[in-house]
Amino acid sequence: MRDDVFLRISGLGDLNRLYLKLEGLNAGGSIKLKTARSVLVGAELSGVDLGKVRIIESTSGNLGVALAVICAAKGYRLTCVTDPNSNASAVAIMRALGTEVVVIQERDENGGYLGSRINYIRERLERERDLFWVNQYANPNNPLAHEHTTAPAVLEQFERVDHLFVGVGTGGTLMGVSDYFRVHSPKTRIVAVDTVGSVNFGSEPKRRLIPGLGTSRRPELLSPDAPDEVVLVPEDETVRECRWLARSTGLLAGGSTGTVLAAIRSQAADIDPDDTIVAISPDLGERYLDTIYDDDWVVENGLGRALTPERPLEEGQRDVLV
Repeated sequence: MRDDVFLRISGLGDLNRLYLKLEGLNAGGSIKLKTARSVLVGAELSGVDLGKVRIIESTSGNLGVALAVICAAKGYRLTCVTDPNSNASAVAIMRALGTEVVVIQERDENGGYLGSRINYIRERLERERDLFWVNQYANPNNPLAHEHTTAPAVLEQFERVDHLFVGVGTGGTLMGVSDYFRVHSPKTRIVAVDTVGSVNFGSEPKRRLIPGLGTSRRPELLSPDAPDEVVLVPEDETVRECRWLARSTGLLAGGSTGTVLAAIRSQAADIDPDDTIVAISPDLGERYLDTIYDDDWVVENGLGRALTPERPLEEGQRDVLV
């Protein structure tokens, strides 16, 4: 599994040392393979016989695919509970790997689907005694995966990291890397990146379309005080940055990466050009071809401003560090 590849990106302001840590090059196609492996191994070590239960989990896409990969290899039964915002290709992959997929259509009280997905799981748990809920939102093995792997890999690559930008969904990546960096690199400034409309850091809930970052219900494991700063990014800026990255560097990245790049761009003027900046890129962009990279979808969903260049297309460059 090659999950320690870094790409240097230029063309974003005056920043000279901006690196993306690409997490989409493993068998699961995203950083969530680490989470899936950690929570399943944790369950096995705790004494749960996963071969005798049906595993169930709520997912916006990537964790479901990662769980499906591992469960197919181990012969475990899996149900993934998702919603209409999930990438169609991710849902298709889950089903192809033998996973039962349930798509929840009812929105929760904050206008999202997470609360409704979790309520569905809890109702099934009451009826079906052979279900085992992974519960990535409260499972301590979620952040531990990133404390033990993602964070050390960053510090092993760079002598000094001045700024670390991390997108926030469940909060597992943020909490894991924060715990590690506070001990091993306390001077690193950790910036959490979330989507406008997400309630993770107490903002007003709003309709969101792009899966990966943000929630309509704050996960139990997320501590809002963990980062040094929080940046909220509107979804049209997510689309704009994904497309800028693709057309200026040839890297097709997922929505979470575009969101993180938008946060960096918004702060670039206040960052020393020679500071080392690392951003976590959770997945690649193939699963977003019919959404973020589709002009019709963008316009139909009210994100058309992303298609109007508000800044000239800068020439980007990428160098690979493995």
